[in-house]
Amino acid sequence: MEAKEASTPATGGGCSVSAEEIEKWMEEAMQMAKEALENIEVPVGCLMVYNNEVVGKGRNEVNQTKNATRHAEMVAIDQALDWCRGSGRSPSAVFERTVLYVTVEPCIMCAAALRLMSILGLMSVPFLCELESGRTDIASADLPNTGRPFQCIPGYRAEEAVEMLKNFYKQENPNAPKSKVRKKECQRS
Repeated sequence: MEAKEASTPATGGGCSVSAEEIEKWMEEAMQMAKEALENIEVPVGCLMVYNNEVVGKGRNEVNQTKNATRHAEMVAIDQALDWCRGSGRSPSAVFERTVLYVTVEPCIMCAAALRLMSILGLMSVPFLCELESGRTDIASADLPNTGRPFQCIPGYRAEEAVEMLKNFYKQENPNAPKSKVRKKECQRS
């Protein structure tokens, strides 16, 4: 899907993102999602871009690490924090001018973490597809005490992202726990 506007200003007018930038970074995020799928992870890829430089990137690592919090966004946050420490920059100064690119709308955990980090105060958030069932409007003010709402730009290559999600959920997850449900034997009298 092509961007409808040549440039999308982020909330607060702090920076703008061109259609070409969105396509470039979303393609890289999509490649990360494909890598996640190849590694039997939920296919989500994420990039954090500051001044046209990737300062954090991640793909889901939940099955690999056996840690339910290792979503793509959380991995990218950790890398961005490491980048800030290594470059001697203030995370708050960097994050308020960073754009998050993610292939699927962030879950409530990741959305709240991103807002708490003030990462999304002045950013736009392009993502490939919205999850329709039971979704939370992550851009809204409906996440109390988690910072300012932010702008989301949904719809980039949504069909491809949804197809990858379907492919993941069709396959067997070797890391899933074995069912503990016991079948009751029928007793006949």
